[in-house]
Amino acid sequence: MKKLVTGSCIAVAVACIAIAAVLLLTLGSRAGELQKLSLDDASAVALQIQADSEVKVEGKASIRITTPGPVTVCLAEVKDLKEIDDARVVYRAKVKCRELQGKAYLEMWCHFGDKAYFSKGLQSAVAGSMDWKTLETPFFLKKGENPDRITLNLVITGKGAVWIDDIVLSKEKLK
Repeated sequence: MKKLVTGSCIAVAVACIAIAAVLLLTLGSRAGELQKLSLDDASAVALQIQADSEVKVEGKASIRITTPGPVTVCLAEVKDLKEIDDARVVYRAKVKCRELQGKAYLEMWCHFGDKAYFSKGLQSAVAGSMDWKTLETPFFLKKGENPDRITLNLVITGKGAVWIDDIVLSKEKLK
């Protein structure tokens, strides 16, 4: 003799299956956890970028970057560059830091179509707690080399606060 399954039995069976699936997913997601990050305070996991009208070199404000770890911040992308070949392109800025564990330096990328080449100002950097210092990184362009765009970054290799102000991209004749 066959037993008929009623609608309420089906509903109970579906509910049990759903509860079991949720328990398996929950237990499975915790099984390999290495660390849980709390997002209750974003400053613990994210960098902060803000204008600082109190600490500046020129104008109305500088940019203050506070980071819990290494980060590259894109500050500008310069386009519509005309006739800058056969020259030395220099990215300069004033930079200072406070309790920086690591260093901060300028990085410039020159883009030529689908190719890009960089210049890093590793020899010109700030670290620890330093007052304003002029940092720079050059890029040498041969005759006929005209980038489509130039990207200006600030690289921070550790935790701390960095200010940047008075950014200039210039073209200088090759000697």
